Amino acid sequence: METAPLVIGSERENGNGNGAHAAPDGGGTLTPVDDLGRLPALVESLLFAAGRPVPIAQLIEALAGPGRAEVVDALEHLARTYEREGRGLRLVQVAGGWQLRTPAEHGPWVRRLLHERPPRLSRPMLETLAVVAYRQPCTRLEIEAVRGVDAEAVLTTLIERRLVRIVGRKEAPGRPLLYSTTREFLEVFGLPDLKALPPLRDLGDGAALLAATGVEVAPEGVAVTLESPPASGDDG
Repeated sequence: METAPLVIGSERENGNGNGAHAAPDGGGTLTPVDDLGRLPALVESLLFAAGRPVPIAQLIEALAGPGRAEVVDALEHLARTYEREGRGLRLVQVAGGWQLRTPAEHGPWVRRLLHERPPRLSRPMLETLAVVAYRQPCTRLEIEAVRGVDAEAVLTTLIERRLVRIVGRKEAPGRPLLYSTTREFLEVFGLPDLKALPPLRDLGDGAALLAATGVEVAPEGVAVTLESPPASGDDG
């Protein structure tokens, strides 16, 4: 069965009927895609030029022709090709979009070329990020209740690194600030979205505190209400 030609734009855009179409920025012409087999290469060019995660909706808008199903097929075809051929790039879903990245195992050589150090996060930063990621939006008081230590300095650092952001104020006495993770957080940890975070049950001892449903300040200190009491089964 012959595949119908896939044309980007339309002949009416330039009125010359010769199959060449005006480029979106008005410079030169945008040649049509001859068939769907050429689509992966075109998608590859867009992702390379973007240099950041690109949502599918933006790819569809830029292509101005193929539908969502065709673009998804092209992306998956590219991802399989890179992986199968052991290429120096990988196509991954991250931060709500698709991005071309170097394989993690090539990191030492890439950093040597770029004279960069790998990003380092201290244990307090990682713990604070975990609390924010699983409880967001959450207040500083909630973070401190889970971790048991002051979190102001760590939160300031995470905001400076654009891993955490302020998203508003909680409707509570004093209207404390609310914190959430950022798109950069997803990029750094290679997550397509927050649904890709490991399940709480896989986190071991700290999972119960992350699942706490409420934080109350009492004269004797901060009280944390757990979602459900831990099982008391015997050790034998």
